[in-house]
Amino acid sequence: MSGYDRVVQPAAGDEALENHLGGDEGKNYRQYEFDMVAPHVGTSMLEIGSGLGHFAEQFLPHLDRLVVSDFDPYCVEQLNKRFDGRDDIQVLQFGLPTDIPLDDPVDTVVMMNVLEHIEEDVEALRSLARVTKPGGRIIIWVPGYMQLYGDFDRKVGHVTRYTPATLGKTVAEAGLRAEVLKPINFLGGIAWWAAVRRGGVGYPDPRLVKIYDRTVVPTTRFIERFFRPPFGQTVFCVARVPG
Repeated sequence: MSGYDRVVQPAAGDEALENHLGGDEGKNYRQYEFDMVAPHVGTSMLEIGSGLGHFAEQFLPHLDRLVVSDFDPYCVEQLNKRFDGRDDIQVLQFGLPTDIPLDDPVDTVVMMNVLEHIEEDVEALRSLARVTKPGGRIIIWVPGYMQLYGDFDRKVGHVTRYTPATLGKTVAEAGLRAEVLKPINFLGGIAWWAAVRRGGVGYPDPRLVKIYDRTVVPTTRFIERFFRPPFGQTVFCVARVPG
């Protein structure tokens, strides 16, 4: 799992509402995330908002070096325990935007459901670019479309939901070039609108998440192999750092 709101009550280790799809109910969705991101990852990776480290851990067989990070002390403690004894893994604690305490740049930065929490999103991307090698990539996964913004977004601290146009503008203002920029998870967007915006659901019901994961996610993946959707629950971007 990844993102700044992994933990609602750090002492108890509760998973945040936003990440039910990262739990046991969301195996297909987790694979969907990985399969979208992995082709763009190089040999050294920094993940922003690593939570408990589940998402980043999937990349270990493909990496020479991994840096995981979070701003939450509980998450950082759990990351240190999870990766204890691994010389190829570094754990950092910081929040964006800031000067990131990383001396040796990486070729890839990954941020899953993080940027939407940050008001100074342009400056946050500039901070990340400074610790990315020239020609490297910053991979951004954010919730899409303000038409889907509801009580859930407010509860987990979303400043905004992006469109390809608004995310593209943010990326360009940060001095980056978008190589991939598109909405994804078209059917998920429709389901989210029906459940959260029209149905008034305050947070994802794990039982519905399980049904969604078994039916909607595989169908969406199949459809999007042949059809670029006009909108989606998520906006996905791969931004290149100037070389």
